[in-house]
Amino acid sequence: MVAIVAFLRRWRSDSGAELIEFAITFPLLLLVVLGIVDFGFLFQKYVVVTNAVREGARLAVLPDYKPNLDANVRDRVDQYLTAAGMTDPGRTVDVVASTMTIGGLCVPAYTVTVTYPHRFSFVGGIARYFGGTFGTSTLTATSTMRAEAAVGACGP
Repeated sequence: MVAIVAFLRRWRSDSGAELIEFAITFPLLLLVVLGIVDFGFLFQKYVVVTNAVREGARLAVLPDYKPNLDANVRDRVDQYLTAAGMTDPGRTVDVVASTMTIGGLCVPAYTVTVTYPHRFSFVGGIARYFGGTFGTSTLTATSTMRAEAAVGACGP
């Protein structure tokens, strides 16, 4: 009987409960903290891609860069991304010429679109461990600027 009472006292003891609680909550806390870090990196890269698009669009509307426009814009966007340390393969730069109508006059405009792949460092690995596919995301930014040129009448 004494052995049973001692055994039941051991089960009622709280020693070690903190360790069990820590073992249950620590992975969730770690996932939240690493998720915040990962999304911080995602946001930082998105800001860089947005600024690179603006740089490319600004270059496209300047009259001195009209010869080899696509190559000049791509080079400038690549320079901006490389300076920020974003050298991952798979990025694309598209330049599209169009016209805008302002006050009945046609103004040439250029739209630059950049797509950049982003790999999640921490959250993607944790998701793959549990069978998820939360590994990559594509960042896309677009900027349209009107050309610094004389405007003309729209139509033929």
